Amino acid sequence: MANDEKSKPKMGFTIIKNDPTDGHKGFGIGSLSLENVSPVIIDVAEGTAIVDVGAMHAKSDVERGIKFTTNREDSAGGKDYWLVWVTIDHKESGAYFAGVTACEMVVNREKRRGYKILADHVNKMDKSMKRKIIVEHMDEPSKKILADFLKNHDEAMWLNSDEQLRNHLK
Repeated sequence: MANDEKSKPKMGFTIIKNDPTDGHKGFGIGSLSLENVSPVIIDVAEGTAIVDVGAMHAKSDVERGIKFTTNREDSAGGKDYWLVWVTIDHKESGAYFAGVTACEMVVNREKRRGYKILADHVNKMDKSMKRKIIVEHMDEPSKKILADFLKNHDEAMWLNSDEQLRNHLK
């Protein structure tokens, strides 16, 4: 290809803010808005939950410097984590936790190896954005950590959320 030839612009995954169709019908139609999705990392051993926006691109503090595989044995002896995708929405009664989905992760810092299934993380983020609640597979201590985190973040949003969420996280 000659240097003066222009290659077609490539359309990649676009993360945009607000309404992608805001008054025009062109570029951005069908793009995803991730504005109301937050990744929450639960450290099972420490009993903590924090928002780490880096997880949106698999670059949370927990994931940094770790080579992930789909083989659980590679990270044997590591720490258990949950990546929870939390989507916030509004209804007449106010804001609420509309989508909450959890993905498993194991990280062995000594070996610099980790276990996760990236496709599961992506699919669970999508399901959270589609207002699904998928937390029933979490262990009981982690459910309590998540429930406490959401309640402490905003109790009104917790109470305004679907009963299914509160029942699964009891």
